[in-house]
Amino acid sequence: MRLTRRKLLGGAAAAALAGAGVYELVDQLTPAPRRTATTVPPPEQHVLEGVRVVTDNGVEVVVPPLHHQVVTAKLATGESAKDLAAARAELADALDRLDERFQASPAGLGITLAWGLPYFRRYVPSAEPRLPVDRRATGTRGRTVRALEDAIRFPSDPDSTVLEDNDVAVLLRSDSLDNIKVGAQALFDDLDGLFTMTSVRRGFAGGGFAGTTSLPKAMATAAAINGAELIPDTAELFLGFTSTSKAALGPTRIANFETLGYVDLGPDGYFAEGTHMHLSHIFEDLPAWYQLFDFQQRVDTTFRPGLEVPVGTQTVAQGPQDVQDARGVTRDYDRLRRIGHSGSIQPASRLERAVTGSDGTLYPRGTAVPQRADFNTLDNPFFWTADPVRDSFQTEPSAGVHFVVFNPGSDDFRRMRLAMDGILPDGTTLRFDAASPGQGFNQVLTTTHRQNFIVPPRRHRSFPLSET
Repeated sequence: MRLTRRKLLGGAAAAALAGAGVYELVDQLTPAPRRTATTVPPPEQHVLEGVRVVTDNGVEVVVPPLHHQVVTAKLATGESAKDLAAARAELADALDRLDERFQASPAGLGITLAWGLPYFRRYVPSAEPRLPVDRRATGTRGRTVRALEDAIRFPSDPDSTVLEDNDVAVLLRSDSLDNIKVGAQALFDDLDGLFTMTSVRRGFAGGGFAGTTSLPKAMATAAAINGAELIPDTAELFLGFTSTSKAALGPTRIANFETLGYVDLGPDGYFAEGTHMHLSHIFEDLPAWYQLFDFQQRVDTTFRPGLEVPVGTQTVAQGPQDVQDARGVTRDYDRLRRIGHSGSIQPASRLERAVTGSDGTLYPRGTAVPQRADFNTLDNPFFWTADPVRDSFQTEPSAGVHFVVFNPGSDDFRRMRLAMDGILPDGTTLRFDAASPGQGFNQVLTTTHRQNFIVPPRRHRSFPLSET
């Protein structure tokens, strides 16, 4: 029987928080992974501790939380200093109580508050000089560039891609759906009058690394998604390949503003131990991916052209020794008129040289910088939206991904995403016809929404800069 959210999803925001619809199936389909207990929350909001690492096909793989939810909102509080002080104290108290109840790990509840430029422009406009400055982008563009910029449409984005204007986005991650519900209700239901929700986005992640059917396969099959039968039984994501190999994800604190020196935090270092978050929603065309691309073509498209792996391989090594530079990507293009997804973004997403971080940690050449927290979804495009017309909301499930990634600045994400379109960091532009299969994932992905956010450190997560 085809599952929809029509009977479970009401028009009210409260119903969106209380019900989980088809995502209730996650806990019926798989047990929670074993996790390491944690104690004191880290100073970074975006760091999730107690994450398990397993080995698959000889490659270390991070086991992501089963459940993910993003709630976006606009502020409903007043703009006066008194109103902001009261709202800041109320939100901080709610967050502290959640921290006392749950450990900051998948076994508990990971909570990340990210703030958009609309918040700073409306509520704390005088604080702009304290927003971090992107040193690299400032040098390249010849003007001051902040680490938080408005989102843009990229060359492969359709004209219909919505550039959102939310004040805040809250990312909730846990192996427990009940924990997710508790967190969402504490922040958006119990704090009545603080936020006006604009969207609720839900999803899941989890590969069948022990040989069992994975969540993407099981959930797509249960929802009768077009192309579900083509997904490999143990695939970590809908598109079939493992995306959380440890070497392909930035180490714990590499995306912090202060770590690599990309960002000038200013004299008071207010945003030290903070980062930048990009949030987008992407539809995935599963029938096209599996029926128009054979296995080798999917490997070429996901990683790099000509990569030889046994047929059916899902987890592929992504260590520093496997990284392509701009010259390698260009050679592939010159010979084959084709680039791979991982290969094309690696000139922007991997360190070109060894770097010693601000805390003395040595990051070797080829180390990944972005920390991805993306997850598959059946939302179409969201689980709930306050603006169904603008968002082209549908109740029928659809294969997609809510893309969440932490970078040390908007420009760092921009460089990476442009490389995916063949615009490399060294200025090289590889040109593809609109329908060319050589342009990689862009053939089967459609981005519907984008927005950039700043993630303050934990100590400043409630209404950042409003106390000044």
